[in-house]
Amino acid sequence: MNCTAPENNRVSPSIPIDPKILYYGMPVILVTTLNQDGTSNISPLSSSWALGHNLVLGMGFGGKCIENVQRTPQLVINVPDASLWRQVEKLAPLTGKHPVPDYKAQAGFQYEPDKFNAAGLTPVPSIAVAPARIAECPIQIECEVRNVTIPEYASFFAIVETQAQSIHAHPGIMAGGSHVDPSKWNPLIYNFRHYFGLSPALGHTYRAET
Repeated sequence: MNCTAPENNRVSPSIPIDPKILYYGMPVILVTTLNQDGTSNISPLSSSWALGHNLVLGMGFGGKCIENVQRTPQLVINVPDASLWRQVEKLAPLTGKHPVPDYKAQAGFQYEPDKFNAAGLTPVPSIAVAPARIAECPIQIECEVRNVTIPEYASFFAIVETQAQSIHAHPGIMAGGSHVDPSKWNPLIYNFRHYFGLSPALGHTYRAET
């Protein structure tokens, strides 16, 4: 068998690399959790995936987000669109943890108890959970935390399994009923530590309903 690609269809060979991070194009989410005083903390995350109404998040261990979740196992996954990248970036160097852990202080983090005000975002009450939702985010998913795992092979992060309890969306991104119109929804993408929106549509899967 001849495995050589045709001359006019030659694929560039890959090379071994060693990137510091593997955020190869992940949606940004803003996770709100409940602080001890009843206010809500906001944590930007870029490690998440969903299967049905079950969502799995990756959280840095030792931060305020995982501390809050372990005390009050509820959270809201607020999904910003591309227009909110500046607000997300305002949150990036802030932590609700006081005193600031050494590893965060060395990375330039600063303590901020009111992240909503710092980022110019608006809290709104949730229906099924205690943490507030973020009004500006076009999709907001209220979740119960079902399980928290700290892997033995990487104790610096936690795997947080959640289940959606109540889902909200801005009417402007809807196509009627419970269908989000993908032509109107432009999630913020974290692409190797740079912010991107979506490109124009290329097509759709045979299972698409819109």
